Amino acid sequence: METKAFKFELKGAGEHFYGYLKVIGKLTHSDYETFVPMFEQSLQCIKEPKVKMLIDISQWEGFEPEAAWDDLKFGLSHGSEFTKIAVVGESGFIQYAVKIVNWFTHYEMRFFEDSRNAKEWLDV
Repeated sequence: METKAFKFELKGAGEHFYGYLKVIGKLTHSDYETFVPMFEQSLQCIKEPKVKMLIDISQWEGFEPEAAWDDLKFGLSHGSEFTKIAVVGESGFIQYAVKIVNWFTHYEMRFFEDSRNAKEWLDV
């Protein structure tokens, strides 16, 4: 599904899934109201899903304040479902933000400037 701010796909079988999220523009609360139910519905029948996610923020323009809160709530609610998250974008503060977030999560999270390298890392 695609909206003005993101494109989301989740593919897999059994308990293992590969997700793709492309963020375009500024994320809004409305975007999370669309995305979170899609994500939850995709995994609702899976007892212990294991998701490797590629998040492309190369066209991201930030969050609206309420969407930043939505992002934090999503991470707290669904963090246990991820095994690896690769974030692709331009170097800058987000590169350091990913390192900081990684300290507080049980899954691995890394920043990449190139999606090819991110995909290779996810496949290991």
